[in-house]
Amino acid sequence: MNRVARSSEYKNNGFFLDAPGGTEKSFVLNAILDTVRSQGKIALAVASSGIAATVLHGGRTAHNMFKIPLLVNNEIRACSIKKNTEMARLIRMTSIIVWDEVVMANKNTITSLDITLRDITEKEIFMGGIVFVCAGDFRQILPVIRGGGKNDELEYCIKSSYFWDDLTKLELTENVRLDSKDVENKRFAKNLLLYL
Repeated sequence: MNRVARSSEYKNNGFFLDAPGGTEKSFVLNAILDTVRSQGKIALAVASSGIAATVLHGGRTAHNMFKIPLLVNNEIRACSIKKNTEMARLIRMTSIIVWDEVVMANKNTITSLDITLRDITEKEIFMGGIVFVCAGDFRQILPVIRGGGKNDELEYCIKSSYFWDDLTKLELTENVRLDSKDVENKRFAKNLLLYL
């Protein structure tokens, strides 16, 4: 919230929230979105899949919201948003972008958004200086690469992107879905955290 209030004071406003299933990631993301909007600011909510987008307040798929082009041969292209459109004006007024299930996205789709936002805001910093909160769980599905294997999935994963090291990493670790008496599932949930 400090970054939203004073984003221009920071060089990098990117965050990654690592959140395994059951840690209430959706609750946290919606709390952030609702808080920013209650202050009269614009908060855009997107997800990599339609199902995940329905859980976010005002959520849409990232491809739909930002007109991200389909990647042929995994090339990087700018999004189809012209600088003099209503969408471009909305982006210039945006305080925060929340992207859920980002680990499913090809890193080049995020790069396409970064290039586009830099162009629209005319600021040569990550995401044009807009606070960018992405979230996901690497224990779930990585990007699907047509005709590719495990190495391709890793190569096009967000962890292989040029901006990964600059993201501030946050994590949720307590599984709130588990009953305190459910020892076996609690052990399983704890073990999931060990394998990343």
